Amino acid sequence: MTRIVSLLPSATEIVCALGLEDRLVGVTHECDYPESVRELPKVTRTLIPTEASSAAIDRLVRDHRRADHALYTLDIPALEALRPDVIVTQTLCDVCAVADEEVRAAARALESAPRVIHLEPQRLSEVLASIRQVAVEVGVRERGDAIVAGLASRVEAVVARSARVRNRPRTVLLEWVDPPFSCGHWNPELVEMAGGSERLGRAGEKSRTLRWDDVIDAEPAVVLIACCGFGVERTLQDAALLASVPGWDGLPAVRSGRVYVTDGSQYFSRPGPRLVDSLEVLAHALHPDIHPPPATAPAAVPLAGGVVR
Repeated sequence: MTRIVSLLPSATEIVCALGLEDRLVGVTHECDYPESVRELPKVTRTLIPTEASSAAIDRLVRDHRRADHALYTLDIPALEALRPDVIVTQTLCDVCAVADEEVRAAARALESAPRVIHLEPQRLSEVLASIRQVAVEVGVRERGDAIVAGLASRVEAVVARSARVRNRPRTVLLEWVDPPFSCGHWNPELVEMAGGSERLGRAGEKSRTLRWDDVIDAEPAVVLIACCGFGVERTLQDAALLASVPGWDGLPAVRSGRVYVTDGSQYFSRPGPRLVDSLEVLAHALHPDIHPPPATAPAAVPLAGGVVR
């Protein structure tokens, strides 16, 4: 039986969606879905203190990147003990996972000589392609095709409903709030598919640091906050600072009560099967009269008055 180690929460979800959880022998310290994977051996550690403020985390990330220091590292003894045949990793983001160079070096040194599968999706279509990629690599191509077909059908249903929308609200999806970050990669595309008009994010490109003036000047009619790596409860803590942003109270989204918080960790920042759930969450928030509530994910949480006080 092929022994698989996943170095990404999204890869863990892909492996499990393909019905291969019984072959998964090791995961990262962040892998938490499905619930059963929490019990598997962990092969990564992080230098990011999760209890720190968002501003402090941002400074730490920038400092480490300037010094070319890793934020995540492999537990080599744990990896050796698992004797993997396959390691699934990524080269998309050096903030979100173990550096590719470290993974390659570890794979070369391991006695089991594992094959390394690299995932690097930038757009939603590439996320679906990465599911097929893993399926082919581990010998379950037909299963992968079936899963992707089901996900694509759900995407097509959202796009078809959005085609009936006459008013596409000016939308800003933020992936961090202290400091603010635009959305990137697949998320601007999700906004467009859901029937919105993303004003700051650029499809297929990385998220970028903004000034709050950028957000105010965009005059969004809808704001969705999906902080990378944070759930709703933690994001709500950070959202309290919005009350002190000059001009925030005057935004159309705030005046009409259309500021929402969602789970960026589980959904919008995780390029796996549940990215389609993210699309459905966003579509319902933008056009609840056209798009039904998401069937397999929590709906976005509206902020009363656009702020947490």
